[in-house]
Amino acid sequence: MAKQTSIIVPEGCNKLLLHACCAPCSSAIVEWLLAHDITPVIYYYNPNIWPQEEYETRKNESKRHAEGLGIQWIDDDRLRVMGYGETHHDWREAVCGLEQEPERGRRCEACFYHRLLATARKAQELRIPFFATTLASSRWKSLEQINRAGEAAAAEVNRHASNEAALTRFWAQNWRKDGLQERRNQLLKEFGFYNQTYCGCEFSVRCTSPAPFAAPA
Repeated sequence: MAKQTSIIVPEGCNKLLLHACCAPCSSAIVEWLLAHDITPVIYYYNPNIWPQEEYETRKNESKRHAEGLGIQWIDDDRLRVMGYGETHHDWREAVCGLEQEPERGRRCEACFYHRLLATARKAQELRIPFFATTLASSRWKSLEQINRAGEAAAAEVNRHASNEAALTRFWAQNWRKDGLQERRNQLLKEFGFYNQTYCGCEFSVRCTSPAPFAAPA
């Protein structure tokens, strides 16, 4: 008898643009997708991460993970011919006025929307009909916020779709299910991934104890 799964694959999904927040959170999801005949294309766009050294470390680990599996990996900073400074500035504009919000507050949802809008646009450009995010694997994140942001991003890009083939859909999925959280922790050790200690932005550092960096005032 086939093992029951709570992960529901959207009809017709055999390829997925997967927004990756980091290698550890991607690992078990990618493994699951490959085991279920879904080709993941990893998309890295996380200009929220601070400082730049942390950003580069996480990005390089994501690239190492993808290359080790022979999976296509997209670095959107390079595609836009923009450095970290410019993309980080765009992100700061997206969360302007929300700096003092707590974790899981309005700033987080604005951050999710900013990153998932870029993902949806890339999916539309590549004619990949579905996109998802590894953010939904973290128990520290609000699934409701992530899903709202993903659906809003899909709706925004689809408003400008030239035809049905250009439509893209957000796969809202709780990637903590079916033992994926436990498998993530196993793969983290197997790959020897760098494992961050805070979400990523300079404001989330203030909510981490002990904080690894001194966030700017």
